[in-house]
Amino acid sequence: MRVPMEWLREMVDLPAEIDGRAVAERLIAAGLEVESVETSGADVSGPLVVGRVEAIEELTDFKKPIRWCQVDVGDAHGGVRGIVCGARNFVVGDHVVVALPGAVLPGDFRITARETYGHVSDGMICSQRELGLGEDHDGIMVLGSGTVGDDAGAMLGLGEEILDIAVTPDRGYALSVRGIAREVATAFEVPFDDPGQLLVDLPAPASDVAPWPCGVNDPQMCDLFTLRRIVGFDPQAPTPEWMSRRLVACGMRPVSLAVDVTNYVMLELGQPLHAFDGAKLHGAVRASRAGEPAPSLETLDHVVRVLDATDVVIRDDSGVIGLAGTMGGLHTEIDDDSTDLVLEAARFVPEPVARTARRHRLSSEASRRFERGVDRVLAPYASARATQLLLEYGGGIYAGMTAWEAPYSPTIIAMDADLPQRTAGMPIDRDVTLRHLEQVGCTVAGEAHLEVTSPPWRPDLTDPADLVEEVVRLVGYDRIPARLPLAPAGYGLTRDQRLRRRAGLALAGAGVVDVLTYPFMGAADLDGLLLPAQDPRRRAPRLANPLSEEQPFLRTSLLPGLLQAARRNLSRGMDDVALGEIGRVFFLNDGPDPGGVADPPRPGVEGRPTDAELSAIEALLPVQPHHLAAVLVGAREPRGWWGAGREATWADAIDIASAVASTLGVELAIRAATDGPFHPGRTAALVAGGRIIGFAGELHPRVVAAYSLPPRACALELDLDALVAA
Repeated sequence: MRVPMEWLREMVDLPAEIDGRAVAERLIAAGLEVESVETSGADVSGPLVVGRVEAIEELTDFKKPIRWCQVDVGDAHGGVRGIVCGARNFVVGDHVVVALPGAVLPGDFRITARETYGHVSDGMICSQRELGLGEDHDGIMVLGSGTVGDDAGAMLGLGEEILDIAVTPDRGYALSVRGIAREVATAFEVPFDDPGQLLVDLPAPASDVAPWPCGVNDPQMCDLFTLRRIVGFDPQAPTPEWMSRRLVACGMRPVSLAVDVTNYVMLELGQPLHAFDGAKLHGAVRASRAGEPAPSLETLDHVVRVLDATDVVIRDDSGVIGLAGTMGGLHTEIDDDSTDLVLEAARFVPEPVARTARRHRLSSEASRRFERGVDRVLAPYASARATQLLLEYGGGIYAGMTAWEAPYSPTIIAMDADLPQRTAGMPIDRDVTLRHLEQVGCTVAGEAHLEVTSPPWRPDLTDPADLVEEVVRLVGYDRIPARLPLAPAGYGLTRDQRLRRRAGLALAGAGVVDVLTYPFMGAADLDGLLLPAQDPRRRAPRLANPLSEEQPFLRTSLLPGLLQAARRNLSRGMDDVALGEIGRVFFLNDGPDPGGVADPPRPGVEGRPTDAELSAIEALLPVQPHHLAAVLVGAREPRGWWGAGREATWADAIDIASAVASTLGVELAIRAATDGPFHPGRTAALVAGGRIIGFAGELHPRVVAAYSLPPRACALELDLDALVAA
């Protein structure tokens, strides 16, 4: 959003010494993203004056039409000068912008008196693009008024600062000068007269011309719809120079008075508007869904679009005439003969507009605002403002307004007065909280417990956390103290944490490389481990939104991840692999839901969950013990001058488990056993405290084949939490 400082000063009484950079600094401190502060016409220097065309001679001896013009630039600048010009959009008597010899235009284009087309051109009549004010190069700038010889740079706003603000999706109100002006007024603690709440003085509607009927077929897509009608409008009336200048400064191209006024009011107040040619409408104009069968529509960008049944549209009795909140249809657009204007102003619900715009890959200035949410009650004020400007500059008769509106109840939020202080961790008085909430437009009632009514232009304010954000950002994020939390004396690692670290060091001391694998697995992994149907390791928690449908479960064993890691290392040229991991595994709770999925409590964000809510949430969590596991493939002792070396065996896996237990002060008992993943004759149960806490040995040949590992691969896995507790 580009905002000229001159326009801001019209709404906010800023001290003269406050420049654009000072405003940008305050806005950034308040949480807005100001990308740059530009100066319009920064590359223009030298004499630039207002001239009046006194005479035009057409030169026809050249390949293209050329005009030899006599332009009065004022006695102080040499009186009447002869200037050669190729543009044809001006006539005798028009006021134009003249760059005199000595001026420098953008691109280091220096103006001198030079002979061209058989005449000495003593200056240049300028277009918008030549002055760096826009991209319009179809003709020169024709000024609506001006005094001959005056400084044209001042009239055009050259040297005026323009703020370029990146508006985030949650701050749709900032896509208007009105919204930015409110932030500036708050930042500098100066009064703000909201232009969106000023009553516009319109003439009484004509009694002999009816307003245009309107309606809404689907209140879920539109909750406020208005139409105003003007008849006898002059379609040839020019856009006033001051309005064109502001549109160009904001990055828009002036088109015609009717279009320019709707764009101007949108930039001023944030309410998108659209003007229909009443002569091309048939019956009442309504907001609705496209419906079936899906019609097509040629939009203003000359693209024929096949509509979806759920698209939000504007229609009359002849069919669809526009995409609601996005772009109008071509066959009802305003043209050079349009004298009957029907001005639409509405509040469309953000989600349907966003879906329609994305479906057609059609992002417009209007859709950007509706997607972010516009002021719920602004449409009648904005259309009145646009009607006022159209009548003032284009003439005509006001025929009145029709409107459809759904019931509206503002959002009321309950909040403790000290919540901003508790959240920010710094003193924020109740009076400061109330002042900042009122500055953003809220109405506040109550003492210790506040009832805050959010303003209609802030649909993003829905809960206490949003209000806290507003208060804290206006207090100043930079004022929040940065303090590192201090751990109480004597606190450090717990006993269990120290023992788990000691177990990891023992694993590394046994020559095992520590790895970190993904905690996900699939049914194929469980089958690959040869686990029987009733094995508790098959009771794996399923993820609601897994990264891959091939691995939708949380692991109940560390072995699948380690076996896959060993296979990857072997496939990349490693012959001997010893990998280990300490990590959590996950087992379903013995809850009432056999699938292990329950609907957890969803506490709000306004405060800490209660102890009962926390207990209920924790009761639904899976059991998550720490396990320790290792996989051995290939040589345990490498071959060298010291000997022939040897392959890893099941005994090595048992030795590693015993070494880890010994480091923790536990002596493991080794017993013959069988377990799904292991070879039935080469497996040991690891016993501590009278209970089996794991297994170690050679992997089953079918497990080795399932994971594409060499024969005689060995592994171990034990419950580290049980070992620590032994």
